[in-house]
Amino acid sequence: MPRGNGLKIISGNAHPEFAQKVSEELGVPIADVKSFKFSDGETGIRFGESVRGADVFIIQPTCCPTNECIMNLLIMADAVKRASAHYVNAVIPYFGYCRQDRKAKPREPITAKLVANLIMHGGIDRVITADLHAGQIQGFFDIPVDHLTAMNLFADYFRGFLADDLKAGNVVVVSPDVGGVARARKFAVKLDVDIAIVDKRRSHDVANQSEVMDIVGNVKGRTAILVDDIIDTAGTICHAADGLIERGCKRVFACATHAVLSGKAMEYINESAIERLIFSDTIPLTEDKKTDKILQLSIAPAFAEAIRRVHEELPLSQMFE
Repeated sequence: MPRGNGLKIISGNAHPEFAQKVSEELGVPIADVKSFKFSDGETGIRFGESVRGADVFIIQPTCCPTNECIMNLLIMADAVKRASAHYVNAVIPYFGYCRQDRKAKPREPITAKLVANLIMHGGIDRVITADLHAGQIQGFFDIPVDHLTAMNLFADYFRGFLADDLKAGNVVVVSPDVGGVARARKFAVKLDVDIAIVDKRRSHDVANQSEVMDIVGNVKGRTAILVDDIIDTAGTICHAADGLIERGCKRVFACATHAVLSGKAMEYINESAIERLIFSDTIPLTEDKKTDKILQLSIAPAFAEAIRRVHEELPLSQMFE
């Protein structure tokens, strides 16, 4: 039995192309909504159609500019709640501030929890997201959180692209750091291959900087797939790739769900040993980030299926089997 009085898809200002793909997958048009700026920089929202009693899904990754995207999401949620929507669901393909999920040093904030509080108190009833930096972030919310993954998407791609290497047993999945071992192990199980780990030392004085120390596992003469959730400045993944080549790897590929790509990321990627870098489309790629080394696969069909199942009150567990 579908929830509410019909399904409404609303696109935020962060990634309208992604919202359009989800809309086309569901066969549901994007609702008429206009976002605008007042002269002092404040955000305004105006809906051109009724959402009364509807099951509303607001599609808005909270990527750069992160603070503006979060406010846009909260303002739209408030607008549809006050317009008597029955359910308000936030579809957040990329959850900004997810890396600030603990106090690594004294007197630091836990900003991921702060953003979770803002979302809950903003009138949102449910969150659908993908590959949180730490799965425990789901516990920051007191509302349902559906946690999707792009790993199935990447596994399907590499099963085709590296079919011969996989058949010969020459592929190894590599975690770029110790913290990503669980993710890499799950990905290795999907491909039925071995796993290796990059042991790195991160600078405690400068953010986003690290150096490769050693490789744990057999990588010599093999094709490596580095797997991560987020690539930001790309220093970690590129240093890991170069370290793998130095230790005898034949080829290095990489995949990550979220293409943040800030700072000198593109310079590092283009100069690195990575042959091809696969992303999902949770974050839009600007023209200056579209190179021959980068391939973006769409996770929109998975989000569309999750939305359909939530709306029709069907279990999502089958999507992970």
